[in-house]
Amino acid sequence: MKKRFIYILTALGLVLSACGNDAAGETDTHEDETSHEEHDHAAPAEREVKEGQTVLPNGDLQEVTASAEELPSFLDDKPEDMQLVYRVAGSATEILEWMPCYCGCGDSAGHKSNMNCFISEVREDGSVVWDDHGTRCLVCLEIAVESVKMAQDGKSLKEIREAIDETYNEGYAEPTPTPMPA
Repeated sequence: MKKRFIYILTALGLVLSACGNDAAGETDTHEDETSHEEHDHAAPAEREVKEGQTVLPNGDLQEVTASAEELPSFLDDKPEDMQLVYRVAGSATEILEWMPCYCGCGDSAGHKSNMNCFISEVREDGSVVWDDHGTRCLVCLEIAVESVKMAQDGKSLKEIREAIDETYNEGYAEPTPTPMPA
């Protein structure tokens, strides 16, 4: 498992540039924005909702799988690198729950941390409620990837959090109300 996790983290180096080039144009790259507050978190207008999926009032799609090992079907048509970020998010909830997101999802979706851009909840039985919010926002993806890479480099949760806050504190939306790790 550890070798697989290291492989995944190595592959994440490619993710940041590739996710911004989503062929469907659904991922926001923020290159032309001066402020992230203009980001549109609305779900695609015409979306197929499959059995077992739920669309929230803010447009996010959620789907339950038996565990973090099983990715949701809403990722089936997404680029492999985006699926990789979701896979890593599923195995790094103990990191991402301490990292804020700066895309505006605290207000628009009620998210409490960057983890919620990918996972709404990990239930007691191990099942996971996945959220598709991260499929439409490069900031969400970047924060997750950067956080996990810093953890792999040996940074503490507090050091990672401070780096994320410093990187995203200007030019982005208000952060999610994420508590500071001890």
